[in-house]
Amino acid sequence: MSTYFTRSACPYDCPDTCGLLVETDGRTVFRVKGDPEHPVTKGFLCRKMQRYDLSINHPERILYPLQRVGRKGSGDFRRIGWEAALETIAGKWRRIIADHGPEAILPYSYSGPMSLVGRHGGMAFFNYLGASNLVRTICCSGKNAAWASLMGAMGDLDPREMAASDLIIIWGSDVTATRLHLVPQLQASRRQGAKILLIETCAGPTAELCDETILVRPGSDGALALAMMRVLLEEGLADKAFLAAHTRGWEKLEPELGAHRPEAVSEATGVPAATIRRLARMYAGAKAPAILLGSGASRHRNGAMNCRCVALLPAVVGAWGKPGGGIAGFGPLNPFPCDVTRITRPDLRKKPVRSINMNQLAAALDEASLQPPIKSLYVYGSNPAAVAGNQKKLLEHLGREDLFTVVHERFMTDTARFADIVLPSTFSVEQADIYPCYGYCTLQAAPAVVPPPAECKSPWDAFRALAAALGFDEPHFQKSEQDLVDEILSNSPQLRETLAEQEYADLLAGRGISFPFAEHLRFATADGKIAVDDPELPSLLPGPPSPPDKGYPLRMVAAPSPYTLNSTFNERDDLTAKRGPLSLIIHSEDARARGIIDGGRVICFNELARVEYTAKVTDTVLPGTVVGHGVYRLDKTHNGLSTNALLRERLSDLGEATTLNDNGVEVEAGT
Repeated sequence: MSTYFTRSACPYDCPDTCGLLVETDGRTVFRVKGDPEHPVTKGFLCRKMQRYDLSINHPERILYPLQRVGRKGSGDFRRIGWEAALETIAGKWRRIIADHGPEAILPYSYSGPMSLVGRHGGMAFFNYLGASNLVRTICCSGKNAAWASLMGAMGDLDPREMAASDLIIIWGSDVTATRLHLVPQLQASRRQGAKILLIETCAGPTAELCDETILVRPGSDGALALAMMRVLLEEGLADKAFLAAHTRGWEKLEPELGAHRPEAVSEATGVPAATIRRLARMYAGAKAPAILLGSGASRHRNGAMNCRCVALLPAVVGAWGKPGGGIAGFGPLNPFPCDVTRITRPDLRKKPVRSINMNQLAAALDEASLQPPIKSLYVYGSNPAAVAGNQKKLLEHLGREDLFTVVHERFMTDTARFADIVLPSTFSVEQADIYPCYGYCTLQAAPAVVPPPAECKSPWDAFRALAAALGFDEPHFQKSEQDLVDEILSNSPQLRETLAEQEYADLLAGRGISFPFAEHLRFATADGKIAVDDPELPSLLPGPPSPPDKGYPLRMVAAPSPYTLNSTFNERDDLTAKRGPLSLIIHSEDARARGIIDGGRVICFNELARVEYTAKVTDTVLPGTVVGHGVYRLDKTHNGLSTNALLRERLSDLGEATTLNDNGVEVEAGT
């Protein structure tokens, strides 16, 4: 049978949302390559997606519904059919609802697919059911809340605009792991004379792309930004005309900067005062300075306000309005011009229900903490046993016989091993969907390329089947995925107004299309000015970096791996082998004081757990900072626990975000 290529999109949690060309005969995916006509990714794929076919056709893929027959966590299941699985789930949920009410059921999902239907379709089902609401803030909601309070719902720099920047500061972002398509652009900018600086807690491979790396202590980014502002003011480098014309409340912040002399914040940040002054002068001296802000700085108890201070820097030097000047990293088009409520259907919720933050799942599963208690979990598009904090306690709860857990998955993940029922899920090429991009101004709608294999169902089709099993009579659950895609594309007026006819036709034809860049002087606040002073904020300044947790003097930072994506791709031996063992980066000074050698076994611990690592002794972090890279399958760790076992369930100052970079630990040599 002859093969052909069909357009699709990468579904994963990455700012780039690559365009794909999928080779198929209509039933099987043979290979995947980049779409050279995509407006951003232009045919270039990361190492993970270059062999996407290996994941799609993986021999360990779950193809049929499974029912647990062994103890929870053992991975001992037997094959059943969809009818039996649906009857079991519906029967159990009816009993739970009768005894405790529908709020005793909690969905848990996040960014398994970053598409509109696959990611958000389940919300309509759980709204109609009356289940507890999950607050989905495990990633960058703190940073986003900071941006919204400062700028409103406006777009930041599209990274393509940074081609005109003469100074680019990469602030808290390992672009080699999280923004790979920016790498060639940075290399080209550097060849053309632009200066590239890196401000980071850990100087990874991105440092090789930069002219200089400035290491900072975790949680001190806001203090560094404020010290830069102080220098800009005292040396007459601030653009006071821009501040007067385009900001509200600057006069309240300016006196507060007096306490942020570089000499005063040097110890807290780890950055020498002379370096802070030189950095501020370089920033002011650039014609079009740009900042790319990662999410790491927001994952602290003071994280949102840290990001707010960094995001204010372009206004202080008047960078907005200059081609290539400003800041990227918050989302170039927000809100995206698609009516997502046609998928989420908040109108189907009959009455208000409680909200449970996904970062606090272990605490929520403590039956003494909530009434009614959570008696059932439905997990899709996520793997909480691997990615949520307080992992040791969470695993104990997942092992409870009285917690009825359903997991819709493609592989036997750490969470699936604790399920009572496992439902087989699809890959992106097996379902129709829409893929917005959160790092660039692009959008793509993609049809199903091949049908789902065996008895796999997409997330939306699984919810339709559950709705039928529970007797829902709501017409919304009669719609197919393609119906929902067509409905969104046809009923989003802002989408039609933004796109030219040919662009809209390309979108309907499955091509990736590009939106116009944001108008960077049209600030989307109520009065059209940058809101330096926001009455909703408790303070104009971020709190200082949190003091070390008592008895745990080192700061743990959880960093991404370029070989996997959170827990996604852990099924691929070709990728995990390159990642190597679960390792802990530690400064040579801290290692020497603890008798730790490079490559030796170490134990990192706090009051939550003890986790074994292989030590990587290096000076790419400051003393007092340790870094764990990647999310590992638990049977591939040294002692059955990973970095997430050391992460507390605290939330950020704004946006209820994770604080996974704000945890005190101690390290000792292993035996």
